[in-house]
Amino acid sequence: MRKLKLQVQISVDGFICGPAGEMDWLTWSWDDQLKAHVTEMTATTDTIILGRKLAEGFIPYWTDATKNPNHPEHPFAHYMHDYQKFVFSKTVTKNPGWENTEIMNGDMVEEVKKLKAKTGKDIIVYGGAGFVSSLIGAGLIDEFNLFINPTAIGKGMPIFSGKTNFKPVTVKAFDCGITLLCYQPAAENNTSYEERSTV
Repeated sequence: MRKLKLQVQISVDGFICGPAGEMDWLTWSWDDQLKAHVTEMTATTDTIILGRKLAEGFIPYWTDATKNPNHPEHPFAHYMHDYQKFVFSKTVTKNPGWENTEIMNGDMVEEVKKLKAKTGKDIIVYGGAGFVSSLIGAGLIDEFNLFINPTAIGKGMPIFSGKTNFKPVTVKAFDCGITLLCYQPAAENNTSYEERSTV
């Protein structure tokens, strides 16, 4: 069974963006050690799943980065462009021209379980807030990679909407100020989505 790994930048007080999607608080000046770590982690995956809102900016950005050799993220961009991507949406039914991308309109839980059961490397998800929160609520994420930025923003969009217990895997601080907290879900979370939804 393939793992579904979450990689997300998050504020000290637990938000992945501001109330209106603001990202100006993020640490953009990553050091070489952090870049190498993310590249190594990305290389263990071959599939990306996204919510529609994030996909609308994410896919064009990385497509452009692969075509522009002067783009600062050009060396890494081929991962994001070449990997198979599945975009989950209730409103978009036809692919708007995104390469290596399939639109998923079916039941999210069942579709993600099918993807995890396929042969291949692990699967990675980057956001956005609503989509990731739904995955967490359904107990589908196997590894949480939370890149804590050294900033509190007071209010914004969280990904956790209820109690979730974790098993620590690793903690790693980087010179640019970001600290990686890697967790696995704790065993006591392993009740079904339906059971937790009725509590």
